Amino acid sequence: MKPQLLKVSNDLVHSFSSRQDKVPYVNNHWHYHPEVELIYFRQGNGTRFIGDSIQHFQSGDVYLVGSNLPHYWRFDNIYFEDEENNHADVSVIHFNENFWGDSFLQLPENTIIRNILEKSKHGIKVNGDDQLPLGKLIEATVKAEGPQKIMLLMESLMRVGNAKQVEVISSIGSRVDFATSENDRINAIYNYSIANFKRKIQIEEMAEVANISPNSFCRYFKSRTSKTYLQFINEIRVGHACKLLIENKMNLKQICYESGFHNFTSFHKYFKSITGKSPLVYQKTVFK
Repeated sequence: MKPQLLKVSNDLVHSFSSRQDKVPYVNNHWHYHPEVELIYFRQGNGTRFIGDSIQHFQSGDVYLVGSNLPHYWRFDNIYFEDEENNHADVSVIHFNENFWGDSFLQLPENTIIRNILEKSKHGIKVNGDDQLPLGKLIEATVKAEGPQKIMLLMESLMRVGNAKQVEVISSIGSRVDFATSENDRINAIYNYSIANFKRKIQIEEMAEVANISPNSFCRYFKSRTSKTYLQFINEIRVGHACKLLIENKMNLKQICYESGFHNFTSFHKYFKSITGKSPLVYQKTVFK
């Protein structure tokens, strides 16, 4: 992908950036930055793009995104259409790996932190019982001042490193060879796909969105993402289906059509190829 380089702002009294976001549209585009990102969604649901992975994110999720790893948190439309009743609440920390000095992470006592930062180059999601206490630590870090702020960040990273259920997200790692001239085109493709994935999307209309010919669009998309557009759109659909399975308010047939699949055979086939589980097995795993 060709994401946008994001300049993370920092003030003169803090060695790293931390904030609490109450709106869903902060950095609402495909981007990357040299800082590591530690993020906790106290409240918020949507689709997350990290490297070559597309999945659903939900309230309670915690992620560690490595330096220069492209990512995009796309909140569900309801957060934009009905902001009065649907509020985002996100705590996010950005820090350079060497902000505490070039030799600090090489200390033997910091092996856990050094290893988890290395693993974060592919993106990490913390699952299970560690999520909530880690989320509280991140929130405390955002509010803290002085030496305690750095101590809490270290404790948060140690908690990620010691977590029992850690999911590595992307098969590709950090990239820095991004052409900024293509940011608008990639963002247009992403946003149009997310807005229209529930219906059949023709290559001709995507080519029009990207302002290139249909034949050129197929080559262009494959060369930038290492996957076909069909794979990409089906990953968005499966991510939405995962969300609906977790919500458990529809039967499988309804979820199939609500997610943009037009027959159950295709739904089952793509769901299993992307998640490694059938829809029912996936749902049982969530609720066991």
